[in-house]
This record gives sequence, structure tokens and C-alpha cells, in this order.
Amino acid sequence: MKKTLSFTLLIAASVLVGLSLVEATTRTGMQAQAATTNSAIDDQVASDRKSTAGHFIAQSLAQSVDGKQGVPLTSTTIANIAERVAPAIVNIEVNQPVRGLNYPFGNLPEGFDFFFNGQRMPRGGGGGTGPRPERHNTGTGFIVREDGYIVTNAHVVKGSSKITVTLNDKRQFEATAIGIDSFSDLAVVKINAKGLPTAEMGTSTGLRPGEFVIAIGSPMGYDHSVTLGIVSAVGRTVTDVNGNINFIQTDAAINPGNSGGPLLNMTGQVVGVNTAIAARAQNIGFSIPIDIAKPTVTDLIAEKKIERPFLGLKVGALDENTLKGLGLPSGTNGVFISQVFSNGSAAKSGLERMDVVQKIDGKDISTAQQLQDAVRARKVGESLSFMILRNKAVKAVTVTIGNYPSDPHEPSVPTPSTPTPGPDDE
Repeated sequence: MKKTLSFTLLIAASVLVGLSLVEATTRTGMQAQAATTNSAIDDQVASDRKSTAGHFIAQSLAQSVDGKQGVPLTSTTIANIAERVAPAIVNIEVNQPVRGLNYPFGNLPEGFDFFFNGQRMPRGGGGGTGPRPERHNTGTGFIVREDGYIVTNAHVVKGSSKITVTLNDKRQFEATAIGIDSFSDLAVVKINAKGLPTAEMGTSTGLRPGEFVIAIGSPMGYDHSVTLGIVSAVGRTVTDVNGNINFIQTDAAINPGNSGGPLLNMTGQVVGVNTAIAARAQNIGFSIPIDIAKPTVTDLIAEKKIERPFLGLKVGALDENTLKGLGLPSGTNGVFISQVFSNGSAAKSGLERMDVVQKIDGKDISTAQQLQDAVRARKVGESLSFMILRNKAVKAVTVTIGNYPSDPHEPSVPTPSTPTPGPDDE
């Protein structure tokens, strides 16, 4: 009887323990399931986040590949580009005469400066006798061939008695000017070196206002300074700087000493050559588009003679004040010649200051742009038939197109008491 009772109690205790174990196991299983469910939710959230970020990056990269310049901007993007391109950028130091220094396309008017040296360049021509004092100037350039060919601005090296190039690794070389094109303000110099790093040429075609750009150069002599900005405008005509070029306008901080340095896109390719700034403004700079520069650079490296149609004129619109000064009736059609340069074909062909150009090859001329287009549509050595007004009389003049000279701005003696409209060069 006692054994039966003991056995029954043992069975009951076992059942209770079993139930307890089942409850504990069930509770643990539920907790584990809950934990697993929460983990899965967290993983899904993380996955969604990664997917969103991945989609953004993929989309950005797709846009970059799909004909758009640039890559996703991170805290190290600019530093990475600068570090990669810096070895191909050089500091250029030159000795140039102070007096008689002429800019490649004339002296800049007040309000504009070249990105050159640590101080404003002298604005007058000059002359005088005796030794010509020299000044030490600084500019920038970038290597385009591993055997030492370097692109810079013409105004950086033109007229220099000595050119010294300093590489990013601080090696110095004396350079020789291989070619200078005053028309575009581009030049190529060469140093005696091999195996040099080169800057990759990009394209300025399709460049849009708002795109990020990077400038690297030697502002105020501080070599390899890096600045970031955007393209402010494209196709910008600035006749006071160089009416031959439609510039890229940028707000990337550029200062004297950046002349000839590269303007880079967000893939580190050169899209422009920095040239001039609006001195009275903040961060209004102008760069020569690389698609304009590339053929000129190729010709300069090959030491080819570059021919540019050129007459040697400054012309302006016929406003009412000019018409009154010339004694012509209101509504007279044409453009007014304000200056004729002594080294241009216009002077040699008989055009004079105060002439009014009304037709070229039978086509009406009413703007300076129309005159420029007529000249640039022809080749050096070809002739144009001008119909002009001189002293209120109609006169025909045949003008032979000349080549753009190295010093285009040498005006003839101005006629006294003649109205002077705003000039455009041709």
C-alpha cells in the first residue's frame, strides 16, 4: 500500500516537473521566436536603408556615366581629385620687362586683371631708352605630354627673358617657349624631362551652369592651391578681355598667379584654362574652354604657323552722338571705325579712322559682330570688298585679309576731335 502511494506520488511529481519544463520551453521558444521576428524586422530595415543608399549611389553613378560629368560628392572627393592631378600642375616663374610690356590682345581696361603674379600688371605700353627693368612674375601651367610639354597662357610667358618651371615634387627646370598664340592667349613651353605625369584633357562641350569645377594653381605665389566653385555661365563674351573667345565663367576662387592653370571637372579632367578675373567683383573669373584650346595646343606643339584672319580695326555702333559728330543723318546704317592699327591689313589697304563701313561683299553691315563674322568666314590672303562712307561720300575699298600679329594693338595716330564709341576689335 505504501509502495503504491509512493509510486503514485512519484508519477505526479514527474508530471508536474514535465509540465514545468514544457511551460519553460514554450516560454523560451516564444521569446526566441519574438527575438527572431524582431531581428528579421531590424534586418529588413537595415536592408531597406542599404537598398535606398545603394539606389542613390547607383543612380548618381548612372547619371555620371550617362553623359553627365561628375561623381557623388563626399568629404574626400575634392581632395582625391586634387591629389591625383597635382603632379601634372606646375608653377611658372618668368622675368619680363616692365616698360613696353604689351598684353597679347591689348592692355586690359580698368576693372579686369589677368590671373598673373601677386600684383596688378602694368597697364600702359611704354617706350623710352636705356636698359629696360624687369620684374619677376608668377603663373601656372599643366603638363600635357610626358616628355615635358606644358600649356599656359600667352601673357604668362610672352616677352620673357627667362622661364623657370617648378614641378610638384619641387624639381626645377629652365623652360623654352615652343609656341605662343596671342589670338587665343595660349602658349606651350617645354622642359627637358621624361616620364612626367600628365593632365587628362576633358571636353567643355555640354558644360552647364551649376556644375562643380576645381581650380588648381599658384595664386599670389602659393603653388598648388586648390579651390572649388561652380560654372557660373558658358559662352560668355568679354570683349574687354578677349573678344576672340567665348569664355567659361566660374566663381571658383582664383587670384593673380592662377594664369594658365587648369579648370577641372569632377572627374579630374581639364575643361578650361584660367585666364582673367573681374577685378572689382568677387569670384568672377574667365577660362578658355578646353575644346577651343586643344587644336591650338596641338598646332603649337607641332610648331605649326597658326593663321588667323585679322584686319586691325576697332569698330563701334553708330549711335546718335557719333552720327552728329560725323555730320551724318540719323538712321545711317553701318559701323564706325574708331581706330586702325598700323600693323594690320586694314591700314595697308587704305581704311581710315572715321570711316563708316556699310557693306562687305554686298551684304549690309550694322554691327561689329557682322563685320567679324564676314572676316572670319574667309582665309588669310583673301580679299573683301568694303563699301564705306568717308567725308559723307561713298567709296569702295578692297581689303586683303592679314594674319593675326603677335602684337595686334598698335593704333595709328588718332584723328583729333573724333567721337569714340565703345570699341570692338577685328
